[in-house]
Amino acid sequence: MSRELSTIRLYAMRFLYLLTGIVLGIDVWPTMFNRVKPWDPVHGIAFSFWGALSILMLLGVRFPIRMLPLLLLQLFYKLIWLIGVGYPLSSAHQLGPVASDLLKACGIGAVLDLIVIPWPYVFENYVKAIFKRQGKQESLSPYRSSISK
Repeated sequence: MSRELSTIRLYAMRFLYLLTGIVLGIDVWPTMFNRVKPWDPVHGIAFSFWGALSILMLLGVRFPIRMLPLLLLQLFYKLIWLIGVGYPLSSAHQLGPVASDLLKACGIGAVLDLIVIPWPYVFENYVKAIFKRQGKQESLSPYRSSISK
């Protein structure tokens, strides 16, 4: 499948990259630089991850197809949170204001990701590629195999 993505799809992807980069960046970067005491390691790694994601999402505006794995990462981490954290809290009627806001944001974000991600392209270039045989045995070293091709 060598068909290209439509212009509308590419602009939708660019919009989602830009929206995510800006919204996430507005929330993350001031918090990173204006904290009054050191964070615990888990809190720190979460904000570091979101900071990196906000920067890379802005790169996706320029390279929407190359940065597609970021949209997949975003979708999967939101779905995992919704299923593993949000749903159990909601079922136990233990949603506080922060968890309730996160539930809404992750839900909306997951729906946007599901709409914008070009699923036929993902299937063809990621899922099917896993099962494709190339007719020759790959070298154990990815560097050696890329040089010899």
